[in-house]
Order: sequence, then C-alpha cells, then structure tokens
Amino acid sequence: MDEVFKALADASRRRLLDSLNARNGQSLRELCAGLDMARQSVSKHLAVLESANLVTPVWQGREKLHYLNAAPINAITERWISQYHRERVHVLADLKRALEEQPMGDLEFVYTNYISTTPERLWQALTDPAFTRRYWGVAFESEWTVGSTMIWEESGIRMADPEQVVLEADPYRRLSYTWHTIGPEFARAHDMSDELFAQMSAEPRSKVTFEIEPVGDMVKLTVTHDGFEPGSTIREGIQHGWPELLSSLKSLLETGEPLTTPVRSDQSA
Repeated sequence: MDEVFKALADASRRRLLDSLNARNGQSLRELCAGLDMARQSVSKHLAVLESANLVTPVWQGREKLHYLNAAPINAITERWISQYHRERVHVLADLKRALEEQPMGDLEFVYTNYISTTPERLWQALTDPAFTRRYWGVAFESEWTVGSTMIWEESGIRMADPEQVVLEADPYRRLSYTWHTIGPEFARAHDMSDELFAQMSAEPRSKVTFEIEPVGDMVKLTVTHDGFEPGSTIREGIQHGWPELLSSLKSLLETGEPLTTPVRSDQSA
C-alpha cells in the first residue's frame, strides 16, 4: 500500500490515471500526445504506476498498451473504509469507483494482482470448486483441458452449454475459457426483466484469461476479460466485480478467509 499511496501523491501520475480512465488501453505515444508531456517523463511515471500495480501493461504485437488496474484501490478501501468507516476517507472510495468505471468504448478489462502464494496453489484456487465457492460462489465441473466443456453451478443452478469450453489450459501458467450462458433459470434466479434477459442472451460470448507469473516469493495474476461488443449489457453488469473478486481471492490464499461474501456471477467475472 505504501507504493500505491506514493504513486497517487504525484499530480502527473494522477493525470495519467485520469487519461486511462477516459480511454483505457493507450500506448506510450498516445499518452504523451494526450497529456502534452515529454516521452521520458511519461515513461518514468508509468514505471512508478506499474510498480505500484495501478497500471497493467499488455503487449499487442510490438505495441505496448497500458490499462488501469483497480485491484490495489479496492484493497485500500477494504482495509480502511470497511474497517473504520471514516467519512474523511470517502475520497478513496470515489477514486476506486472512478478507476473501475470503464468508458463505453472499451471492449476488454485487464486487472492485475500480486498474491503471496505459489503458481500451483493459485491454479488450484482457480479450478477447484472447494476454493471457487468460497470467494466466488461458483463451482466448476471440467477436465481443464483444451476443448473440454465447463459446467457452472451457482446457488443450485447448473449452467451447461456446448460453447462453454476451456480455450487454453497450461497448468500453473495460463488458463482461458468462455463465459457462461445466460439462460432462463439464471435470469429468474437473478430477477432479470424479460428485456434485460433478451439483451444479455443475444450478445456474443465473451472470454476470460488468467495469466500466472512467479515474481520472487509472490505470484502475479493478470486477468483479461474480453470479447464484448460495443455497448455490451453483460459488460456493464460485470465491470465492478473483478476487483472485489480478486481481492477476496488474494485474501483467501494469504489469510485463509475471503474478504467478502461471494459476489454474484452477473456482477463479477
């Protein structure tokens, strides 16, 4: 948290976060042009923000894009606001909301978290229903091989579909799968209106990718949720849940207890 507060203390770095909040996934060139800052200055500030885990770099070919990562802000609010409920720290909650609100033009979410665990333990936490139920409220049934189907079970509802499949499975390094089907039972369980159900069920299926990378005695987890169409209703429903879910996962692995009651799958990843 010291690195996060230090990174946020600089006005130029806050401007960079504001720029990414307005349009996520920018290159160094785009950030320099939009903020009228020297390339060297922007590079130095980005390095500080990346070190504080507030910005996640993603390579697309030869181009390096930068994305906001709201997980550290969520951790601060969980520790200070939730514990002490002091009005004078509501500014942190406002900042958390600002960082989590993605502009309508963005079609993917990228979040990063550093967890004191091992790649093997983290993989288990992402695939073992005994773990996923505790911080997610969802259990998976799958062979966890490329092409294998996945059954999502939540609150007694089993969601099965031939297109719910594992896309990539490299144990302890990378896992990717398609998002669950929005079916009638799921809609009824979450009190969806007929209009909202029709919108969500008609959208193309998105996907989630987990990248696991050892970093010293910790593990860097990068989560990318993409495949949304412009104006996606599903994206609007899930965009605020990822930081909360990742923080709860981190807490479970590091302390043995999740932070919060598992979030619903229509409000998280």
